[in-house]
Amino acid sequence: MKRLPSLEKLNTSYLFFEIEKRKRRFLCDHPNVDIVDLGIGDTIFPLPSSIAKAMEKGAFDLSQEEGYSGYGQAQGMVRLRQILATNIYHEKITPDEIFISDGAKCDIGRLQILFNNARSVGLQDPTYPVYLDGSMIQGIPKVYHLPCIPDNGFLPHLPPKLDLLYICNPNNPTGMVYNHEQLQRLIDYAKKNHTIILVDSTYSSYIQDSALPRSIYEIQGAHEVAIEINSFSKMVGFSGVRLGWTVLPKELTFECGRPVWPDWHRLYCTIFNGASNIAQKGGIAVFTCEKWRENICYYMKNASYLKQAFQKSGYAVYGGENAPYLWVSIPNHRSWDVFQYFLEKKRVIITPGVGYGSSGEHFIRVSSFNRFQKVQDAADRIDSSLVQGKNFISKAIEV
Repeated sequence: MKRLPSLEKLNTSYLFFEIEKRKRRFLCDHPNVDIVDLGIGDTIFPLPSSIAKAMEKGAFDLSQEEGYSGYGQAQGMVRLRQILATNIYHEKITPDEIFISDGAKCDIGRLQILFNNARSVGLQDPTYPVYLDGSMIQGIPKVYHLPCIPDNGFLPHLPPKLDLLYICNPNNPTGMVYNHEQLQRLIDYAKKNHTIILVDSTYSSYIQDSALPRSIYEIQGAHEVAIEINSFSKMVGFSGVRLGWTVLPKELTFECGRPVWPDWHRLYCTIFNGASNIAQKGGIAVFTCEKWRENICYYMKNASYLKQAFQKSGYAVYGGENAPYLWVSIPNHRSWDVFQYFLEKKRVIITPGVGYGSSGEHFIRVSSFNRFQKVQDAADRIDSSLVQGKNFISKAIEV
């Protein structure tokens, strides 16, 4: 059996594994150092008790003759899909167009299998690494890296013809969100070019501005060109529970006019037996609880505090208003050097922007997922050294 050739093209180390490796190396040499981790994008609060109790009851029911259930519907519990159709999409999507999964990242991989005959793919640059890595594994012949930078308002210039276009909105890592007009431009392009848009809306619950759309299906024509992926992980704190969903409208067709929904349903049922019954019981309980919304406000308060601290020190900062990430410009230094500087000199973990694409070089991503006291500690350690062009990097390590 020969090795899959496309795997040879991947970086040997995944971004966050590399960050963790460097962190461990530093702590091994400095075991008593207090480090503030603003690198990883993971929630920190316990699950709201009502949600945990719903899962507890779901687990207990499995021990009872009358409550036991085996395999469920591969597409997910009807009740959960109805709740999402009402509470997230306000009836613009039907329950039959929603597929419950074990997480957004997993569904992105399944969609990449569905579309592995794509000839051209467009990726925001910078963006979440999985879109690129998955496309490379599938052996997509042409991958366009579309710069999304301050100079173009983070809206990419699109090539004449794409089969697939990945959009992360709100964007990870830049924290930027597209408005109605910008999304309409993408939809119009997709219609003209028979492009399918894959929209990762994992952070849509963090949008604070009511004038901004939280789903692409708020825009006219989106049902004909877009698939939207979402998750309970960042919204509620289910990153360890594993529960997400994908919306695939029945109006969406391949270039030949054949609907995509039946092929997706067939593939889904073939390679996936459905999300955990227990996790889905927790998902059903989500919209009877408000605590998770308070947690989102907490993280956004952190983001605002950090943004003010960086701006006060003279940095240009993007994001942090409708997403839990800051995108900080540091034009005079490579981003892995800046990572090392913050680790060694400031005892703060950040994420190097180049890990999200070449357009991320000279930027860093700062996460607001931490306790406010830790955020305050990190803010106190921020100074203007880097923005003034001073180089204090002691031992930058190549990836």
